Amino acid sequence: MDLARGHWLDRPVNEGADHILGRIDAPITLVEYGSYACPYCRAANERIAEVRDQFGDRLSYVFRHKPLAGNPLARPAAELVERARDAEGFWRAHIRLMTRSEVLTADDLATVAADLRVRQDDPEDEARAKARVDADEESARASGALITPTFFINGRRYDGPWDDSAFADAMLGTLGHRVRSAALDFASWGPSAGVLLLLATLVAIVLTNSGLGPAFAAFWRQELGVTFDAHSFSLSLLGWINDGLLTLFFLVVGLEIKREFTVGHLAGWRSAALPVAGALGGMVAPALLYLLVVPPGPWSHGWGVPMSTDTAFAVALIAMLGARVPVELRIFLTAAAIVDDLVAIAAVAAFYSGELRPVYLAAAVPLVVALAMLSRSRVYILTPYVVVGAGLWATVLASGLHPTLAGVILALFIPTRPPANLKALVTQANVIVTAEAERGGEVLQHGPSLPALRALDAIHDRVESPADRLLRSAGARSSYLVLPIFALANAGVAMSAGVIGGREQLIAAIVVGLTVGKPLGIMVSAFLAVRLRFALKPAEYSWLQLAGAGGLAGIGFTMSLFIAGQAFPGEADFEAAKIAVFAASVLSAVIGVTLLAIAGRNPAK
Repeated sequence: MDLARGHWLDRPVNEGADHILGRIDAPITLVEYGSYACPYCRAANERIAEVRDQFGDRLSYVFRHKPLAGNPLARPAAELVERARDAEGFWRAHIRLMTRSEVLTADDLATVAADLRVRQDDPEDEARAKARVDADEESARASGALITPTFFINGRRYDGPWDDSAFADAMLGTLGHRVRSAALDFASWGPSAGVLLLLATLVAIVLTNSGLGPAFAAFWRQELGVTFDAHSFSLSLLGWINDGLLTLFFLVVGLEIKREFTVGHLAGWRSAALPVAGALGGMVAPALLYLLVVPPGPWSHGWGVPMSTDTAFAVALIAMLGARVPVELRIFLTAAAIVDDLVAIAAVAAFYSGELRPVYLAAAVPLVVALAMLSRSRVYILTPYVVVGAGLWATVLASGLHPTLAGVILALFIPTRPPANLKALVTQANVIVTAEAERGGEVLQHGPSLPALRALDAIHDRVESPADRLLRSAGARSSYLVLPIFALANAGVAMSAGVIGGREQLIAAIVVGLTVGKPLGIMVSAFLAVRLRFALKPAEYSWLQLAGAGGLAGIGFTMSLFIAGQAFPGEADFEAAKIAVFAASVLSAVIGVTLLAIAGRNPAK
């Protein structure tokens, strides 16, 4: 599994290249990237001593240099200790620089230099020390050590709290810490969301085509609801997923669209022109090809099925290709998928909703007005938006429009904020924490005071806007919970000739739309946009690589299945559409990966 490099130690611990306290073969290795000018490293030094006392021979401690940027003494201090003649001299100088005074001073360096008997006229020794610090700094960059101190426990970066209990859990590798680390590793792996979606799909197909098929289908048809006196409200379990749980997915999509059009890759017209043109062409061409292939009649209503790209699968494949795909091409595909989602949402609202009920539509209007007033009044607490959003979902459901549109509308009104003054907030937090630490030894004082906790909560809330905070929390739930459950409930299709018989044109129309229409529409519209000087193609990727991205855009899974469920009320037609979507998505993945692999061997043109 090719996990993000930034979570792991770039350079293994080595006796010749590292300063080590303890046995090199100890079961626990703690590596610190630190700086003598960093006040937090100096404070953590005492914690390191406590940890070594606690674990004894089971712990090996390694210190690597990451001189604090902007401090004129940080780099000279690191090079100074490297001029020690042996390990004992290094650790003696290390401890003196970490503990001699509250803030590193020039006098500290002079004292340690005298103690080490450093010769000022030894350029070879000076060059050796500089090279050692350079190597540590390069290792820090490669390992993702962005701050000081940064700790690595047995090669894995430790991002948890530094209190005794949490640090000890990480050192001992308790079950809770291992589960949390494994979850973070999986989530940080680029293709993880796509892999989880694929597994859910395979499970659904296997169960549907096994002896458990009838029971599996009956499970999703169970009715769940509530009853108040003579009134009741219920949906099937499948309905709760497609109409309820999927609203969270649409909320995340709406938040991503809002972010991209405000501060993201679609914020500027020049940067947005190419992916917007590609996305629009990549939706019009599949719909037209579908209508050309499918016979006139009820199947014509399914023109929206081949329009959409499944971002999770497409991005997963691009991540697995690694450095062979330029970052700029990933940005193009992601931005095009955002536009794709926006147009697909509009298509669902306009063409794939039920019979409209004006009374409930009218009831939804004041709820939308309420959301607008909350946003305009700069209410930054999420709870009112969630409450009004739940009411909006119910009225949209009753109105005949698809209720997931409530998620998009809610996303548009959840507020952003001007960027926070981080320097002021950090200063405030430091003042609060320092004041609370000074009170830590008071009698009958068990922890931070309630006013201090409230102030820290307020600082945390100010760092992120409500929209960013919701996207960060809901985005993971959408990728790792909502979409796999949706796939499990909707992707099960009985692989039988009876499903295909008589529906060959429907299947062909969807397959042609996704595998041919998507890349063709993207390429033609992108080429015309560049040719007419409406957009600019980055030089970092070639037209062949762009064609590969267009091929991957033919993976239509999630949204294609969703629209197919709305377009084909007949079960047999829906089953045939699912087979077509699966076949087209697999073929598109093969085409896209093949083109990108071929293009990766040639320079961009």
